Amino acid sequence: MQCRHCGTEIADKALICYRCGAATTDAIYKPAAPRRRSRTGLLASVLVLALLVVLAVYVGRIPSSQTARALAWAAVAITAVAVAVRVYSRRR
Repeated sequence: MQCRHCGTEIADKALICYRCGAATTDAIYKPAAPRRRSRTGLLASVLVLALLVVLAVYVGRIPSSQTARALAWAAVAITAVAVAVRVYSRRR
C-alpha cells in the first residue's frame, strides 16, 4: 500500500508511514476542542486586588494591638473568596 501523505510504499498492516509519520487510517477519536478562556480569572484577580486595597486602608485605621488578628481574618476572607470564585468558574 502507499502512504496517503507522501506516496511511499509501506506495509499493508502499517499503522504509520515510516518516512513521514502520517497515520494510515483516520483517527477513531477526535481531539478535544481547545477551551475558551473565560473572564472569571480576570474577575477573580480584580476582586482579590480590590479586597487587598480595602484591607490596606482598614489596617491603617485600626490600633496596632489588633492588627495581627485583623490581618489573619482578612487573609482567611480573601482565600475563601478566591476559592469560591475558582469553584464557581470550574462549574460553568
